[in-house]
Amino acid sequence: MPEQTQAPTPPQTIPDVRKSVTVAATPEHCFAVFTERPADWWPPSHILVKKERAGLAFEPGVGGRYYEWDVDGNEIAWGRVLEWDPPRRLVMTWRIDGHWQSLPDDERASEIEVDFTAVDPHTTKVELAHVKLHRHGEGAHGIFKALDGPSPGETLERFARAV
Repeated sequence: MPEQTQAPTPPQTIPDVRKSVTVAATPEHCFAVFTERPADWWPPSHILVKKERAGLAFEPGVGGRYYEWDVDGNEIAWGRVLEWDPPRRLVMTWRIDGHWQSLPDDERASEIEVDFTAVDPHTTKVELAHVKLHRHGEGAHGIFKALDGPSPGETLERFARAV
């Protein structure tokens, strides 16, 4: 009797979460605030280090980390930069597991896409999307539910104030 093989199960489909905000600033200024001043807009509840957070930073360019460190100098990377196209676009991995804990690498990380689009010479639409959420595994639906909601959401609301 021939051995039967089953087709692999397709990845669980979970919708992307997309939010946006329009701010009175150029795309260049918005990109700079996003990548050079994350401590000014990053939600304080979004923390991976175990002790008090001392800082946040982006390493510019593809392959750079975005990470935080605590008062003792311990670092945890939130992910790596996949696209660095100032002032237009930034794409990075998001190293969170289905239980909101840090992942050591990008194998199961989803992605965050941030687009900066000029509306006019002094106004920019900033769009932030969480994509490939199915990569978080069995906790992916919970992550989707926590992220889903009206725009701009906490992160972009804080970003708009920082700009």
